[in-house]
Formats: sequence, C-alpha cells, structure tokens
Amino acid sequence: MKVIQSLNHIKTIKRPVVTLGMFDGAHIGHQSILNQLNKIAKEIDGESVLITFNPHPRMVLQPNCDLKFLTTLEEKEAILRQFGLKNLVIQEFTRNFSQVTSVEFVKNFLVDQLHIDTLVIGYDHHFGKNREGNFEQLQILSKEYGFNLIQLQAVEENEVAVSSTKIRNALIEGNIGYANKALNYHYPLSGEVVHGDKIGRTLGFPTANLQIDPNKLIPKDGVYAVDVFVDNQKYLGLLSIGFRETVTNSREHRVEVNILDFDREIYGETIRLEFLGHLRDEKKFDSLDDLISAMNQDKGNAIKLYGNK
Repeated sequence: MKVIQSLNHIKTIKRPVVTLGMFDGAHIGHQSILNQLNKIAKEIDGESVLITFNPHPRMVLQPNCDLKFLTTLEEKEAILRQFGLKNLVIQEFTRNFSQVTSVEFVKNFLVDQLHIDTLVIGYDHHFGKNREGNFEQLQILSKEYGFNLIQLQAVEENEVAVSSTKIRNALIEGNIGYANKALNYHYPLSGEVVHGDKIGRTLGFPTANLQIDPNKLIPKDGVYAVDVFVDNQKYLGLLSIGFRETVTNSREHRVEVNILDFDREIYGETIRLEFLGHLRDEKKFDSLDDLISAMNQDKGNAIKLYGNK
C-alpha cells in the first residue's frame, strides 16, 4: 500500500477506483467498501484509492468536542493494509480546506488531479463545505465529468447498520463482543510502559502501567481479558481500567495490564493489547484480601474463557 500525504502530491495512479471517508475503526462496513473497491479495480486493471483526512474534521470545526477514536492513524494504516488497499491518500484537514465545496472537490481533486475512473461511496455519504455533497449531486457530476458512480448499501449487524459511532458507544458500555464483531478483529490498544507505584507486585499481580494516546477511545472502566503483544510474542493478560480505589485515594485514571507467565522489565517499550472480553466492572473492595481473591478469580475466568497462553 502506498501512503500519499496530500491530494496535491498524487502521482499517476492507474484507473483510480476511489472512496472517501474517515474509516475510523475500518469496521465491517468499511471493509465491504474496500472489498468492492478492490474487486472493481481488478476488473478494470486499475488501483483502489481511499482518500481520508487528518485530523478528523470535527476536531477542526468543533475544537471543544471530546471525540475519541477507534483507531490511531498508525493503527488505521495497518488495518487498511490487511484488506488489500493499494493507495491511501491522507489529506490534511484545515479550516481553509473545509471551505472547499463539493463541486470544487470533485472537479479539482477527483477529476483534474486524480483522473478518477470510478467513485464508490457508502449509503449515507456527505462531503464538501457544510457536507453539501451527496449521492444525488454526484450522479449529476459523474455524468458531467465522465466517471462511474456506485453507491453501496449499509452493512448490518443484528439488523442494525454498523457505524463507528455505534462501536464507540458499545466500547463505552464495555460491550467488547459487539465491538469485535462489528470490527471483524479484536479492538486494539497500544501504549508505552511507564513507571507506576508498583502496588500490583506487592499483591502478586505485577502490572505494566500504560500511557495511551489521548485521542484513543479507552473502553469502560473494569477488568478485561486481553492478548498482549511484546516483541511479536503473544501472552494472555488481565487489563484493569479505572481509579484503583481499593489501593489508593488518587483520582488518577490508570490503564494497567498484568501479563500472565511473563517476568521481563519492559519500561519504555510500546506494547499492543487486543481485547478478548469483559470480565467484570471496576469495584471498590472492603479489603486487600477481597481484592486479591477477585483478581485470582479474574485470572481463572480469563484462562478458562480464552485459554492458558
């Protein structure tokens, strides 16, 4: 996959089959679009192209919004590679760019710059200044400028159209099962291992304290079973998200993982987690003994449900 920074830096792409969007999470709906892109591109001996934007338009147009993302840009690139995309164009989104009308975008970028062959869009796609561009307008423009236009229907999970917003809401509720199904992969979380207060090791559960990208969505507070990837090796882990009220009065929100059958020092390293399932909500226990008992039960449940890695 070629990654192109800016629409203005596009070199020759053979018979481009294009789609537009943020593709946050690159979920099953997005994957359906990518599959269609690649299928059409193969049929006409062309190349698939996704035009996406960074930062997210809402971060620019509504700077006070507290929008968290399913995937960082790096995670999104890695997922898109897996699904066979040939060209990823990352257009910087600025206030000036937000003033480009949908007609100007189609003519100046898709037609004149990219020489588009086919445009594939989702069932509810809007673009351009004030989101004025829609399928009906594209039908007119496709005839005027001579490119093919295909609109795809929504992909559904349990008879509900899948969207990044619905997946975000599921993760906020701790519904890992729905999120993983709608993503078609295990929800990822990466972070650098930083020094904590080392309370976990005194309880027999040493943890790696993770520093997470501030724009990344962290699921609901609680305890989760996760796969942990350290130097491309996979381990089963217990992830704790929350304030640890049983052991500290601090109101510092922590993301900590106890990696089973692992005893290396990994401070300063970046590790990746993949969520397997939600074990329980965060709880303040009456004593440390009650906490240790619960953690042992969490470990047993994780091993029973997801295997002793």
